[in-house]
Amino acid sequence: MKNKFFISTAIPYVNSDPHIGFAMELIQADVIARYQRLKGNEVFFLTGTDENALKNVQAAERANTPVMEFIDKHAQRFMDLTKVMNLSNDDFIRTTEERHVKGAQKLWQACMDRGDIYKKNYKGLYCIGCEEFKTDKDLVDEKCPEHGIKPETVEEENYFFKLSKYEKDLLRLIESGELIIVPETRRNETLQFIKQGLKDFSISRSKTRAKNWGIPVPGDGEQIQYVWFDALTCYINALGYADDTRNFQGWWQNGYRTHLLGKGVNRFHTIYWPAMLMSAELALPNKIFVHGYVNIDGEKISKSLGNTVDPFSVIEKYGAEVVRYFLLREIPSGDDGDFSYKKLKERYNGDLANGLGNLVQRILTLIDTKMDGEIIYKEELVSKEIKSQIDDKFKSYKNNIENFVLHEALNNVWGLISFGDKYMDNRKPWAAIKHDEKEFLEIMTNLVAVIHSVAWMLLPFMPETAEKIFESFGADRSAVSLENYKFIVKKGEGLFPRLK
Repeated sequence: MKNKFFISTAIPYVNSDPHIGFAMELIQADVIARYQRLKGNEVFFLTGTDENALKNVQAAERANTPVMEFIDKHAQRFMDLTKVMNLSNDDFIRTTEERHVKGAQKLWQACMDRGDIYKKNYKGLYCIGCEEFKTDKDLVDEKCPEHGIKPETVEEENYFFKLSKYEKDLLRLIESGELIIVPETRRNETLQFIKQGLKDFSISRSKTRAKNWGIPVPGDGEQIQYVWFDALTCYINALGYADDTRNFQGWWQNGYRTHLLGKGVNRFHTIYWPAMLMSAELALPNKIFVHGYVNIDGEKISKSLGNTVDPFSVIEKYGAEVVRYFLLREIPSGDDGDFSYKKLKERYNGDLANGLGNLVQRILTLIDTKMDGEIIYKEELVSKEIKSQIDDKFKSYKNNIENFVLHEALNNVWGLISFGDKYMDNRKPWAAIKHDEKEFLEIMTNLVAVIHSVAWMLLPFMPETAEKIFESFGADRSAVSLENYKFIVKKGEGLFPRLK
């Protein structure tokens, strides 16, 4: 029986268009989803948009546009991004949808029934960028370090969630490995925060301060759910939590549950969300992958800071496969990394044109011109050296993906490409055919074994490129064994023409 594997991205605010940093998160999640499918698991890959935040309302007001019209327009841009990047997501949830509203209210009521929600007067510092109350120790020079703005002082009566009640449970879950947080630095960050002592947090706003936008608190028409308390429930609402559907039971309650998100929202997903789920007596995430930021000249890309890079324009210029490769290879998965067009062009020419594209073309040309376009694969002709190289790279590759070190997994692929190039240069098949056809056939079989493995390894990362390689070699992905398989090549234009 196939295992059910659920993975979600975080859901971004729709106060402006998507930027390259979120594009990276989408691609990372797509790699994990595609990899899990290749392993034979049933996968549910979710993304979506967070539409109930006050900052969305303020952005609509600045644009002098009705709120829903503004949100519809920007949500569509995020949906378009999933298409142009060739994502394999199974669903896209918007938090203004009825299925989400019903689910958010159901979870609120479940936590209320457990006695974990209460009402009190509160005065605090509120960062509109984070949509979160801050304490003085959270600030740097009286500003939010994440958004560089001064929080506003807010005083009103709100509902609170008893986060403090779950402090020991959260510590036990994370320290025992029942809830895995990757990388280790983010796990330690979460543990340190918990050990400082958890405080109950505000989970509603007055209808007035929310500008009458958002999900109403059940039974209280004057309060709107705090955006995080509503937004986090999207992961189960997309699966049908509100109606306790078969999908919800299968994928969430009885599946393997993973989240992928940026380090800026780590606390919400590794502390608030598990506590909310415990309160509602629901299954918790199994694993949470936390990525770093995409920077420009060392500074975080941020809609709030206004230094964004438009992923649509980058994709239009270079193509989705190139952008996927660059972000996945250049930016360390769990760390920060820099985006620049100069680096992208260097990666393109060095890794894609001169590396992958060149090796594929050289092998295709030899089969096309020296073997009448056909080669019958014989396992006995594949050398121990080649088998060892492929096996070692595959083993490391799988380990790296499982541990969310996607840039190193790609490094494994390019290590195999580099090995193939050197093998070809050393064995010189174009010379071997002149004096020993058997040796030539052995060399070519080994090269086909290498490039076939490269294509398989590329499938999660660069699916279109991998498919083009399979197609060029006439390879059938459904073939159980390659023994006696006839590869019939279709030599065409190179995969990645050099950029000038």
